[in-house]
Amino acid sequence: MAGAARINPLGVLLAWDEQAGDWARMRGRGAIVLHEFICFGVKQAAACLFGGSMVLLLGLSWAFYPPHAALARYDFLTLAALVIQCVLLGTRLETVEEAKVILLFHLVGTAMEVFKTSAGSWIYPEPSWLRLGGVPLFSGFMYASVGSYIARAWRLFDFRFTRHPQFAATVWLAVAIYANFFTHHFLPDMRYALFAAVALLFGRTWVHFRIRHVHRRMPLLLGFTLVAMFIWLAENIGTFTAAWRYPTQRHGWQMVPVSKLGAWLLLMIISYVMVSAVAKPRGQDG
Repeated sequence: MAGAARINPLGVLLAWDEQAGDWARMRGRGAIVLHEFICFGVKQAAACLFGGSMVLLLGLSWAFYPPHAALARYDFLTLAALVIQCVLLGTRLETVEEAKVILLFHLVGTAMEVFKTSAGSWIYPEPSWLRLGGVPLFSGFMYASVGSYIARAWRLFDFRFTRHPQFAATVWLAVAIYANFFTHHFLPDMRYALFAAVALLFGRTWVHFRIRHVHRRMPLLLGFTLVAMFIWLAENIGTFTAAWRYPTQRHGWQMVPVSKLGAWLLLMIISYVMVSAVAKPRGQDG
């Protein structure tokens, strides 16, 4: 029993990975590509741990949570998110620095939620005690899931960059994007100008990510777009489970418009800049 207690799960996984790598090298390029693809999926799943847990909770609570329970479903989701966060920190699957970014994004997201619900952009149809205005507190964790994913992916894939814009420029862009989420309700919507600014700043930037031993690369804008697509899919799950609803969904669920991808892309920039303030982008040369 004492020997079993000293087993390091991470060490076991790394040993298996090395054995699988040796097996793949003996069988040629196709096996090497397959092995890297599996490793990529495992790392992505690890990066999505908090966000994936929240989406899973939305689905399970919608399907099985007692409708007349003493603890409202929204409050259960808030407490469950806190427990997940504590478990991730306690098991060191999440660092304290990552938790700080997640807390900051939770605050930024909740502030926007309070304004957006008051403006009628969407509603939370179920009752709860743990709420701020018309916003149940679990909603802030949904925004924090984005920050959590970026922070964990940054660490797990050892991000490096070429031609990354200056940090000050990205901060000003993030501030302008965040302000536009509020001001477009009573001033001209500047999102197309913001899309152009995103393309101007990040259009030449490449992100280098390490799956196993070698860094691969892709355009950073493509990475932003792919993540925005997954957030849009998660948003469809959230609205399907009645966690929140848009005005067009009050009389029955329908798919969230694809045009929402643009909003999520802009939100990605805000969360990326917050994470980069802690992670500090490094060049490919280190």
